[in-house]
Amino acid sequence: MSDETRDGLTRRAMLRLGLLAVSTSGVPITAAAQQPPPKLGANLIGKLEGPEVVTDPAKFPKSFKEAPQLAELVKAGKLPPVHERIGQDPLVIRPLREIGKYGGTWRRGFTGAFDTSNGHRTAQNDKLLYFDYTGTKLVPNIARAWEVSKDGKVTTLSLRRGMRWSDGQPFTADDFVFWFEDCYQNKELIPTPLSVMSINGKPIAIKKVDATTIQFVAPEPYYALPTVLASVWGIGHHARYGRFGFGGFAPAHYLKQFHPKYTSMEQVEKKVAEAKFESWVTFFKARNDACRNPDLPVVTPWKTVSPINTPSWILERNPYSVWVDTDGNQLPYIDRIRMTLGENLEVINLRAIAGEYDSQARHIDISKLPVLLENQQKGNYRVYLDPSDQGADVGLFCNQSYEKDAEIAKWLAHREFRIALSHGIDRAQINETFVLGLAQTGSAAPGERTPYFPGPEYRTLHTGYDVAKANATLDKLGLTKRDADGYRLRADGGGRLRLALTTYVGFLPFTSIAEMLVEQWKKIGIRGEVQELERGLATTRLLGNEHQIYFETQWGADNMFGHQPLFFPGEPQSPLGPLYGAWYSSAGARGKTPPPRMRELMEKYRKAFSVPDQERTRLAKEVWKIALDELWIVPIIANSPASQGVRVIKNTMGNIPSRLWNSAVSDNPHIAHTETWYFKS
Repeated sequence: MSDETRDGLTRRAMLRLGLLAVSTSGVPITAAAQQPPPKLGANLIGKLEGPEVVTDPAKFPKSFKEAPQLAELVKAGKLPPVHERIGQDPLVIRPLREIGKYGGTWRRGFTGAFDTSNGHRTAQNDKLLYFDYTGTKLVPNIARAWEVSKDGKVTTLSLRRGMRWSDGQPFTADDFVFWFEDCYQNKELIPTPLSVMSINGKPIAIKKVDATTIQFVAPEPYYALPTVLASVWGIGHHARYGRFGFGGFAPAHYLKQFHPKYTSMEQVEKKVAEAKFESWVTFFKARNDACRNPDLPVVTPWKTVSPINTPSWILERNPYSVWVDTDGNQLPYIDRIRMTLGENLEVINLRAIAGEYDSQARHIDISKLPVLLENQQKGNYRVYLDPSDQGADVGLFCNQSYEKDAEIAKWLAHREFRIALSHGIDRAQINETFVLGLAQTGSAAPGERTPYFPGPEYRTLHTGYDVAKANATLDKLGLTKRDADGYRLRADGGGRLRLALTTYVGFLPFTSIAEMLVEQWKKIGIRGEVQELERGLATTRLLGNEHQIYFETQWGADNMFGHQPLFFPGEPQSPLGPLYGAWYSSAGARGKTPPPRMRELMEKYRKAFSVPDQERTRLAKEVWKIALDELWIVPIIANSPASQGVRVIKNTMGNIPSRLWNSAVSDNPHIAHTETWYFKS
C-alpha cells in the first residue's frame, strides 16, 4: 500500500483515526473490507493463559541443571552444587510453551528512584503464596503449602526445606520471628500497625513451630489470611515492603548488625553516622531495601546489583533461586534485567516504538497504539493488550470527608448530586478520544469474570449519558439559579458553584480527560476547575483532606481482599475520605464517624475477612452493590488495557502469554512467572 491514500490521508493518520484494522502480524486491512470496521487493537486481546505451578512431588524433576556461569562457579568451588542451593522442595514451574534457553539481558525502561513497582512486577517475586494466571485460585510460592484450621484462627505455612537466601544462608522460620518480634513489634520501626495484622481490631501473632513451619495465630477466625499473604498488603513479601519495615519476613542474619537489640547502640550509631542517615530507624529500613541495597540478601529470582537510584537499575540472577522448570533447569533463564532511566514518559514510549525494549508495559501510553502497530515489523516486536478487571481506570474520587467549604462538602456527600454529575459525562467521547474505544463506559464494577462481580444490572448503574436527567436532578436539589454564563450558583449565596478537580501526572492522561469533562459539564451548569499537581503535592493535599474531587485509578479492585480497597475510605490515604478512612482503620479511635450507609459497607467488609470462602464471596458482592449504588467514585472509563495493559514484546522472547491478568494484585507481568521467559536467539 502506498504511503498516501485516495483521500489524501497518510497511513499513519488512518491508523490514528481507527480507519484501518490491523492484523496480528501488523499488516493493515483496508477499511473498505471491514463493515463495520473493528476497534483498533481489538484483535490484540488474546486468551488468558500462563505457566503452571507443579505441586505433585511425583512430577518433580529428579536431577537439576543450571546456567553456564553458575556451573563455572561450582566448578571453581565458589558455589555449592545446584541441588544443594535449591534444597529438597524446589518451586517447580511448567513453562507456558516450552523449555527455554539460558542467557541474555532483558532491557526495560523506568522513571527513577520511586519507580520501585517496575522491579517488583518484573523480577522481585517473593510472595509467600500467589495466584494462578487467572487470579481466581491460590497456589504455593515461597511457602510450599498452607493450611487453615477448621475454626479459622490458625494459618500454618510450610516453608521449603533447604531453601536459602541469595547469600547462601538458610531461609527459615527464624526470619519470620525476627521480623515479627524485632521489626513489626518495635514501635520505633513500625509506629502504626498494619490493618491486616489484626482481625476485627485484635492483633494476630506469628509463631515458630519448627525450622520450616510457622503459624499465624489469630484471636478470632481469619479465613481470608491466605489471600492476604498472596497479595499486596504488607505481609506478603519482603522485597516490596522491607524498606518500610514490613514484609512478613526478613534476613535476620544480615539485619541484626543494624539493630540495637543485637548490636550495641554505639556501634549502630557509628554505622548510621558513616552512612549519613538521620537515625537508626531510617538506616535500618534503607539496609532492608531490595531496590537500593545490593548487599541485602533476598529470595527473589533476580537480585539488585546496581541500585534503582542510578541511571541503570540492574538485577542479576539469584544463584540460590528456588525456581526450576519441569526439566530440572534452575530458573530464571534470563541472566539479567537492565532498566534504563527515561527522562520522562514520552522518552520511554519513543524507545518502545523504536524497538529498544525487550518487554515493556509499564508507562506505555495507549494513545501510542497506532504508532506502535505501525512500527512492529521495523522494531521486531509484537503488541499485546491486557484489559484490566479492576473497574474504573479513571474515576472521580469524591471526598466524602471534605470540610474546608461547607457548601461543597454538602454536595459532594449528596448521592443524588453525584449521580447527576455522572449522567453529565459523555463517556463514549472520552473513551474514543483517550483509549481508542477499548474501555467499558459503565460503572466501576470489576470485570464479569472476577469472583466478586455483583451482577449484570450493576454494570451500567447510574452511568448513562443523560443531560436532561442530570439537569432535572440538579434543579430538584434546589440548584436552580444560574449566572450569565449558565453555571449554577451556590445555594448559600456564595456565587458560582465550583468543583476543584485534582489531577497528577500518572499512567493515564488525567488532566486532558478532566479538561474534556469540564467542557461536558457545561451542559448541566456545573463548573469544574482542573488543578494538575506534582504527585507528591497532590498526595500531601489528599492526606490533609484538602481535595474535593481526585482523579485516580481504582487499583486492585478486582480482588478487594488482595489490595487496599479504593471504592470506600479504608485508610487515611483514601481519596474518598481521609477522615473516614482514619476512622475505619483505627476502629473508631481517630478520624470522623462515617454516615450510616458507609458504615454498613465497612461492617460487611470487615466481617468478610473472618468468614469462610462462600460467605466471604456473598458479603463481597453486597459490599460492591452498596459502593456502586452510592457512587462515591464517579467512573469515567473502566476495565480497559490503558493502565499497564499495552505490552510491547520483542519477537525474540519466548513463553510470552497472549494475555495477562492485569491488576495491582497480580503484579503483572510476574503473574506469568517471568523467570520462565527466555530469549530464543
